[in-house]
Amino acid sequence: MVTAHRRHPSRLGGPWLLGLLACLLLWGSPGAWASYLRRSSSCMPIPHRMALCYDIGYSEMRIPNLLEHETMPEVIQQSSSWLPLLARECHPDARIFLCSLFAPICLDRSIYPCRSLCEAVKRSCAPVMACYGYPWPEILNCNKFPADHELCIAAVSTDENSSSRRMPRASCKDCELEEASTAREILENLCANDFAVKIRILRKNMTTTISDFDLDPSRVEVLKHGPLLRTEIPARLQQWLDIDATCVHNIMRGTHAGVFIVSGEVQSDKVVVNKAYAWQKKNRNLHQAVRRWKHHRCPEQVGRKV
Repeated sequence: MVTAHRRHPSRLGGPWLLGLLACLLLWGSPGAWASYLRRSSSCMPIPHRMALCYDIGYSEMRIPNLLEHETMPEVIQQSSSWLPLLARECHPDARIFLCSLFAPICLDRSIYPCRSLCEAVKRSCAPVMACYGYPWPEILNCNKFPADHELCIAAVSTDENSSSRRMPRASCKDCELEEASTAREILENLCANDFAVKIRILRKNMTTTISDFDLDPSRVEVLKHGPLLRTEIPARLQQWLDIDATCVHNIMRGTHAGVFIVSGEVQSDKVVVNKAYAWQKKNRNLHQAVRRWKHHRCPEQVGRKV
């Protein structure tokens, strides 16, 4: 399916089960949604090999599941194809949504995800899938799921419409740390981009599906501001941290804090980071390039103030 970097999805601990059950709305008429349980079904432990849903917050799932997978090997195989999408961190409730279907919790009746949960996940994740040429599958057609006033699994995260935090946008280009090969190559990269800044990034949490990152305002060194005002850059970079969580996640590589040289371009009302280098003692070429940058003149910018 999606060919992104494979990472184990963030795990939600046992307390999430209470949150899940708290999100279940009022019991309604079973109707067609209960027909699933009228078939022969059984409860089975969620196996460790099912990385999508193992340790999701409950230990047993029902087979066949809500996607009509009838054997555990089939479930494991089909669910594993969604791991790359989860690694893109397209929505904080994506794992809950998918596991409610692939590994439905064992209760005395079937509980589907709410239509609103499906629609929220689709809004954020379908564009990411489209980056790789995959449409939102018909088996996840949100119209098939019950309305919010029926019994269903609702969103666990804060409603994106009322939250001040913006959901990450689709990024069709993978973002990774660059190797500082030569000082000359780094200087050429800085010349080719609109801006270049040395920044310190802090991770605000280590537990939720989508991590929150902050810019340390005391550690912002502008090397090149291009069309932006110097005073604009901290706010623009914080916006980048908020909306491109996947790129920042790849740069941070699981660390709590780090100093980086980032460069990129200005696109309308946002900035896009194209290159990022880790500021470490061993990166001598990077240190040399930054020292030389103050007196460096780009070929197309000779005689102009950068």
